Amino acid sequence: MKAIVYTKYGSPDVLQLKEVEKPAPKDNEVLIRVHATTVNRTDCATIRAIPWFARFFTGLFKPEKQIPGTEFAGEIEAIGKSVSSLKVGDKVFGFDDQGSESHAQYMTISEDKALIIPENISYEQAAASTEGAHYAYNFINKVNIENGQKVLVNGATGAIGSAAVQLLKYFDVNVTAVCNTKNIELVKSLGADRIIDYTKENFTKEDQKYDFVFDTVGKSSFFKCRQLLQPGGVYISSDLGYISQNIFLPIVTPIITSLIGNKKTIFPTPTDLKGSLHLIKKLIEKGKFNAVIDRKYPLEQIVEAYRYVEKGQKTGNVVITVEHINK
Repeated sequence: MKAIVYTKYGSPDVLQLKEVEKPAPKDNEVLIRVHATTVNRTDCATIRAIPWFARFFTGLFKPEKQIPGTEFAGEIEAIGKSVSSLKVGDKVFGFDDQGSESHAQYMTISEDKALIIPENISYEQAAASTEGAHYAYNFINKVNIENGQKVLVNGATGAIGSAAVQLLKYFDVNVTAVCNTKNIELVKSLGADRIIDYTKENFTKEDQKYDFVFDTVGKSSFFKCRQLLQPGGVYISSDLGYISQNIFLPIVTPIITSLIGNKKTIFPTPTDLKGSLHLIKKLIEKGKFNAVIDRKYPLEQIVEAYRYVEKGQKTGNVVITVEHINK
């Protein structure tokens, strides 16, 4: 089978398209014929081993999993003898932030990490529905969201941001979305109540106050956004921040909370992947969630896809289509 392989950490240039042996499922696994996958921020960080301590999980000197990829959508071609919830022919999708090795024509994964694709979406839409939504939901489940609260989402057109806007509207809160001029209509269609065009206005300087500020692209900081928060407000960023401040500030801010107006920051450590995937599947089935797709590349052009994603200017998700000449 064809697969994207990397044997050392580095830029997208380390990626090579190779013929490798087709995997076989273990007892609790399914073999998936991949039809679509994505290139996302998680993948880009993984091949570069960023941040440095990620190597303790992905391989200290070289990658332990040499086929990248996290999101997937495809058809089950074979199942392990212990698999009971899925069958051959099922169309499935999912995400594994530890790596699913989905940048290939075939992959294996445990049955509890693959969900049946809702009937109303394509393989491409399914593949693009998980990573951003999982991380977006892990902003939301770190705080007590209540109806009518005000939330600002910076980076509302990225994979995480576009998912966050939709999820927040599902929880019936008032969303102010920060985006550029060309994406205003898109963000309106996602449900944003108010939009700030960052090419014309610095959102950190406005007078509006929010219960939560979600920076889904990691391009601001708690100190820049603190004045936007109401007393008791919370700032959350998807990025570690300058000198990893978003890891350490959650420890410090509760101690000095009286000095900073009872405002704090939380780091959205991702948990409960299964819960996230089941929620997003439910919302897709109800027509309450639609993955935003920027562009598509064939597997053979995946290096170009990585380079594009690393520019940090994508709108929503970048999908990789995987062709199979013979079944």
